[in-house]
Parts: sequence; structure tokens; C-alpha cells
Amino acid sequence: MNTTTMNNLIPSEQQALWDDVMSQMFAFCCDQNADIDMAYDWVCEMLNIDGFVENETAWNSFYDTFTEAYAAAE
Repeated sequence: MNTTTMNNLIPSEQQALWDDVMSQMFAFCCDQNADIDMAYDWVCEMLNIDGFVENETAWNSFYDTFTEAYAAAE
């Protein structure tokens, strides 16, 4: 079980973990035919966080990655 939380990591580790999850989103969207809500919940689960929508930079990164992954899955 992954007990690492984003708050326990230094910024460079947080970015590396975020980048890893964003790169995995393509496979997740293709495999699960995920909509944006499902993808958001999956990212939160992967990062062991409650949410990130209030963080504009994170949301924009997520949204851009999701729209690319969703288009690729179609």
C-alpha cells in the first residue's frame, strides 16, 4: 500500500510524482474509457490526496493532459 502523500515530499519529488501520474493517465483513459470525473478521482487516488482543483497550475496540467488522453482514446 502506498502511504506516501504529496505533503511529505519535497517540491522536486512532488513534481516527479505528478509527472509520472500524468504520463500514466493516457493508459488509464484508454483502458477505462474514463471521463474527466473518473480521471480526476484516479489522479487523487494515485497521489493519495483529497483534491487539487483549487491549485490552478495543477488543474491546468491535469485538464490539458486529460483532453489529450481522451482524444487519443477515441
